[in-house]
Amino acid sequence: MWRRSLLHSGVQSLRTPSNRWNKPIFTRFISKNATRSFSSNANALPPREQMEFDVVIVGAGPAGLGAAIRLKQLAIQNNQELSVCIVEKGAEVGSHILSGNVFEPRALNELIPDWKDKGAPLTTPVTQDSFHVMTSASSSIKIPNMFLPKGLHNDGNYIISLSNLCKWLASQAEELGVEIYPGFSASEVVYENDVVKGIATADLGIAKDGSVKDTFQRGMELRGKQTLFAEGCRGSLSELLMAKYNLREFSDPQTYGLGVKEIWEVDPAKHKAGTVQHTFGWPLDRQTYGGTFLYHMQPNLVLLGMVVGLDYKNPYLSPYEELQRWKHHPLIKNVIEGGNCISYGARCINEGGLQAIPKVTFPGGALIGCAPGFLDVPKIKGSHMAMKTGMMAAEAVFDHLTTGKEGHEATEYIHKLGDSWVYKDLHAVRNVHPSFKYGNVAGFLYSGLALHILKGREPWTWTHNTTDADATKKASECKPIEYPKPDGKISFDLLTNLARSGTNHEHDQPSHLKIKPGMESVPEQISLKEYAAPESRFCPARVYEYVPKEDSSELKLQINAQNCLHCKCCDIKTPKNYIKWTVPEGGGGPAYANM
Repeated sequence: MWRRSLLHSGVQSLRTPSNRWNKPIFTRFISKNATRSFSSNANALPPREQMEFDVVIVGAGPAGLGAAIRLKQLAIQNNQELSVCIVEKGAEVGSHILSGNVFEPRALNELIPDWKDKGAPLTTPVTQDSFHVMTSASSSIKIPNMFLPKGLHNDGNYIISLSNLCKWLASQAEELGVEIYPGFSASEVVYENDVVKGIATADLGIAKDGSVKDTFQRGMELRGKQTLFAEGCRGSLSELLMAKYNLREFSDPQTYGLGVKEIWEVDPAKHKAGTVQHTFGWPLDRQTYGGTFLYHMQPNLVLLGMVVGLDYKNPYLSPYEELQRWKHHPLIKNVIEGGNCISYGARCINEGGLQAIPKVTFPGGALIGCAPGFLDVPKIKGSHMAMKTGMMAAEAVFDHLTTGKEGHEATEYIHKLGDSWVYKDLHAVRNVHPSFKYGNVAGFLYSGLALHILKGREPWTWTHNTTDADATKKASECKPIEYPKPDGKISFDLLTNLARSGTNHEHDQPSHLKIKPGMESVPEQISLKEYAAPESRFCPARVYEYVPKEDSSELKLQINAQNCLHCKCCDIKTPKNYIKWTVPEGGGGPAYANM
């Protein structure tokens, strides 16, 4: 049933000797007229210059890089000339990449079979797996591995930095001739006759008040015969495309989780390279979906974090504070005590599963990776699926461009998905996450049944039609949560941790976090008064806070856009969805290392 639905409705370098991914090289393509200053407003801006490619890819994550490498491999194998460009909003490849990450190398084995010989940064194989149910702040029960479903075992997987893997993939792509432009945000989709023809990068040098500064540089149009959108979860252009082409007509609303992560340097005597540990239960209540991870990566790093389902109901809940509380459990504290937290970040992930995958192709392009929502929720793994969907889209696009097929839509990508292990894996676990709507205990029991016995063969498919924003209850229906103060050793206040993310934005630019037109009264009149301002708690960067109005005891919303980690949570969870997340100037945001 779901396979038929998938097939009919759709399930989507510059290198210099001294400095790879050198931003100034890109700006040489901007005309002299475009780089002089303008005294008038943005309406008087000159037209953008254009660069033409066969394929334009938005996003240098595993999906985008996988697609680019596969396209170039096919071009070489078939003696074809094919120009491929990747545009990436992070200051460098990998700087906006954050993931758990226990990496399943299945797709990488297909893409680059000799990755070990080529020095891929997969150096910590998983050696030990454990799963614990936390029953209180001081106790837990370990689940024997024999009772864990096969899919949750990590034999053959690696504990990695996905950021570093993407840097390595970028070097492989460059060697094949892919042009990579980091530090430039894709801010608009370029259309001609309702067909996607590429993207436009954001202008640089626009002041907060909308005026044009002396440092102004006009954005570029990067045009392609096909454009692949690999923006990651809740990508801003991907969401626009879904709405324009009605790609969600036959899919459920996507639902999300917020992952908050830290990296610690720990005492080598406590470190066990290759150890993987997951927990479920405390400190989250029995109605809130979520879990935690703790991974030991060479040489003496511990990657830890928590994912909280954003369909949680209590507006007083703070995913960040739940993580800080969890670290004081003896199971965790005994590992990191005496260590040093060196990095922090956060990112939303897709949790809707197969039912929430939209149609992935449209005239002129496709959605790949986490942009449309490919993630195995029980495994909490999506990197391998992102890479594989990028590869399949690349094969469909290459065939479309080189065989003279009619039309603008590479629909073969949809059929490839339906025949792939990506579809098979998602179909097998499609009911796991939806089962938790009956509570964590019921969901946990059903998941065991589904993963051990049913394995996707059940004749039913559970759906949902509620967005995460609509799942939030009013404050009057919920109990406030009192979180303990951080001790500065195991737990930290948010702004202290935020400094470890390296996040930075040009202060004098328009806010990329916009209140939607017609919703200007929602923050103070609805979010604050009815829901006790949940955005002031769920945001992992303290972007949203309510401060006193001048000459008044009333409060008003203050948006600290410079703090933004690009997690996209506000675009998902604010009451009435009053915030629209858009891209800031390229190069702004977090500067993740080893994430």
